[in-house]
Amino acid sequence: MRDEEKDRRVRPGRPHLALGALSGVLAGFASLAVAELVAAAVRPQSSPVIAVGGASIDATPAAVKDWAIRHFGTGDKLVLQLGILVVLAVLALVLGALAVRFRRLGAAGVLLFGTVGAAAALSRPDSTGITDALPSLVGAVVGALLLYVLVGRLTAVRRPAASTSDSATEETGDGLSAPTGWDRRGFVLAAASAAAASAAVGAVGRSLNTSRGQDAIASRNGVVLPSPGSPAQPVPKRAGLRIAGISPFVTPNSDFYRVDTALVVPKVDATTWRLRIHGKGVRRPGVYSFDDLLRRELIERDITLTCVSSEVGGPYVGNARWVGVRLADLLAECGVKPPSQGGAADQLVSRSVDGMTIGSPVEDVMDGRDAMLALGMNGEPLPFDHGFPVRMVVPGLYGFVSACKWIKDIELTTFDSYDPYWVKRGWARKAPIKTASRIDTPKPFARPKAGTVVIAGVAWAQHRGIDKVEVRIDDGPWQEADLAAEDTRDTWRQWSHPWQATKGGHTLTVRATDRTGAVQTGERTRTIPDGASGWHSVVVTVD
Repeated sequence: MRDEEKDRRVRPGRPHLALGALSGVLAGFASLAVAELVAAAVRPQSSPVIAVGGASIDATPAAVKDWAIRHFGTGDKLVLQLGILVVLAVLALVLGALAVRFRRLGAAGVLLFGTVGAAAALSRPDSTGITDALPSLVGAVVGALLLYVLVGRLTAVRRPAASTSDSATEETGDGLSAPTGWDRRGFVLAAASAAAASAAVGAVGRSLNTSRGQDAIASRNGVVLPSPGSPAQPVPKRAGLRIAGISPFVTPNSDFYRVDTALVVPKVDATTWRLRIHGKGVRRPGVYSFDDLLRRELIERDITLTCVSSEVGGPYVGNARWVGVRLADLLAECGVKPPSQGGAADQLVSRSVDGMTIGSPVEDVMDGRDAMLALGMNGEPLPFDHGFPVRMVVPGLYGFVSACKWIKDIELTTFDSYDPYWVKRGWARKAPIKTASRIDTPKPFARPKAGTVVIAGVAWAQHRGIDKVEVRIDDGPWQEADLAAEDTRDTWRQWSHPWQATKGGHTLTVRATDRTGAVQTGERTRTIPDGASGWHSVVVTVD
């Protein structure tokens, strides 16, 4: 009897394998759609693609992260998510084809990937508990059942070749018939229904996930920033040069760079937001609401921010007018002292609602610079992409050691006792911004006409200030550029240089000198561990 059953076992041909692979893709689609719907009931960050994506970011070596930011810019998160979907699609194809021969094994494979998604969701630093595993698990169960059902429609019993008079079979040459007697109508109906239902469920889930942020949006729309008690000085008229191609002195919010690890931008309701200050040397721990901060004296300052991932001449630098609460005052009220005054803590660890941890030197935060908890940016409440309702801004430090967005917690500790997120991944504990400069115009490989060509760009050395910018043509002498008026030492400074361009190929190079007298080094270093260095050059051809 066993031999007879073996002879009657399905031996799938290419058409059945292809349909099985299609079944796998449909099962994967259904799994993700259902997971999206369940995530709408739990929280968007528990979606399997988001959870696995976040875990992938955490596990990715710093050099690879840096490469992704360098090549994909702020689209790196989209590329990652698309990559995850492509991998899942390939795996779904394989599992579907496998299920044609091993039906239960294929379904079990879907369940296994659901378990991986659940584990990733539970491993996230912002996980809220076991409910975060539900989207992946429920989606996996639905996907496994669907694959089992669809492949069942492809199952056919092999019959002796003598019965090949039946038009639904084809002789294979081994005395048995190919499995062509499958339920075509049932498969097509089930597959089409599954695809339509999955699309509808996914759309509902996405819509619900979007609507979950409505309270946060309403709270931001209701924010009225009071007039700052300490307003910024007017920007000098000559701080912004009218030169085509140069970066504007103030970077619009829509153009301001965004580099972080959040695959889903947190939308935090300002009415329920709270900030906790606690830890080593904090004599009076405090909890503050958004309204508490609004009632305090606000300061308004122009500050240029720089991301450590920006290479020489890179785009991840921007200047904005920030409004917020002076952080040093808040810490002092909690009894915090800097190490130079006998304080017990030398590191301030800020935590975001998405679990990010960023460590800043307490001494730098409390040394008199305009470190703040920012509430506003360029005349409006912080955009969600840039940290609404509250973020940290510290002049003179790279963002990965200062600029915590969506902040919810400040803990005072020591560098010896705790390593925050980026330090664990090979970046420096302390990272003051390096003196740097960039050529904005002409662009690389431009073809200007012979004659007067204006070379222009920006230079920065936050909290030290820019004292001089020099330009070199090919291997010629350094020539001092014209500096625009300085706003403050915490902002970048525009510069320009008229060049009498001659025909042929030329290399244009720039370097800056900060107010301490330090000249920007020409030695090239990588962004890891504490920021790139070197002179920025562009190659042009003069016609």
